[in-house]
Amino acid sequence: MASFTVEQSGDASISALHSDIITSHILTRLDGPTLASAACASSQLRTFSADQTLWKDICATTWPSVSDERVHDIISTFPSGHRSFFSDSFPLLDHSACSSDTSSRLVIPASELISAVDIFYKGELVFSKVHETETETRWFQCSPFRIDLLDPKETVPTPIRHIGETNESLKHLEENLTLSWIVIDPAQNRAANLSSRKPVSVTRHWLTGEVQLRFATIMPGDRRGEFVQCGMVMTCKGSDGGKLHVREVSMQMEAMEGNHLNGKESLVILQGAIEGGKRKRESEEGSEGKARFGEFLEMKRERKERTQRRERALDMVCIAAGVTLFMAFWSFILFR
Repeated sequence: MASFTVEQSGDASISALHSDIITSHILTRLDGPTLASAACASSQLRTFSADQTLWKDICATTWPSVSDERVHDIISTFPSGHRSFFSDSFPLLDHSACSSDTSSRLVIPASELISAVDIFYKGELVFSKVHETETETRWFQCSPFRIDLLDPKETVPTPIRHIGETNESLKHLEENLTLSWIVIDPAQNRAANLSSRKPVSVTRHWLTGEVQLRFATIMPGDRRGEFVQCGMVMTCKGSDGGKLHVREVSMQMEAMEGNHLNGKESLVILQGAIEGGKRKRESEEGSEGKARFGEFLEMKRERKERTQRRERALDMVCIAAGVTLFMAFWSFILFR
């Protein structure tokens, strides 16, 4: 039986262990949040936990897409390399702590945005891709913002078995599918995970039978009190007894009025969220994204109702003005 010998002084602290044991056999077994917590325990652990190899391995395990050479080169320019990248990308964006003033956010205009996307089913990777989006073209700035990871006729097979067109099958996908969509801004050396991790809604198209999973993060718009939805859509299709195929993975920005923002507007909001957005750790339930999405839909509904009431009031004023002018005109004709 292995024995553990303690010095006669009685000290059994972590400092009693050889540094090679700590770095090679203890810290390598920790995940990102645990390693970050360990770094706060002592100056010695803080020094050991700063090893870039540890954080590189953690990032590659958490998000396989960041092993891409292009992404790796960008992460190496971050202030603390992979540790900074993990600190930016692992927590959720906290919309409530973000400023809604975007006028001064865009300090360094980004010439491109890098998307590192990973989709997991029951913790196993089913899709991974890195996508580069140029942001300086007139087409990007004036057209509705949209990032498509798959071509229109491209599909990606998955090991997910199609278990029928029932509510239970939709619930199964909602509970077991997760998406990570990290947007990297090379101009600012910052990144943020814009996905809600778990789907905020899962629906089936009544005609085609396609399943659409929506992931979303709500963030401040360009005016006080305004919010926008950064929505990611994953569309799957499959036959009974077969496997699901992914045929769409896309991102768009939607305002409270229901319109989609163009590239220029979206870039300002995204860079503001990446640079100035506060982060918070996700709860074990992972229900924050779905709750916030429900609040956003409620705000959209209330705004739509207010707009409809204003339009009805304006219509009544126009009708009353028209009737008044009509009566005045015929009164003038008949009684002059």
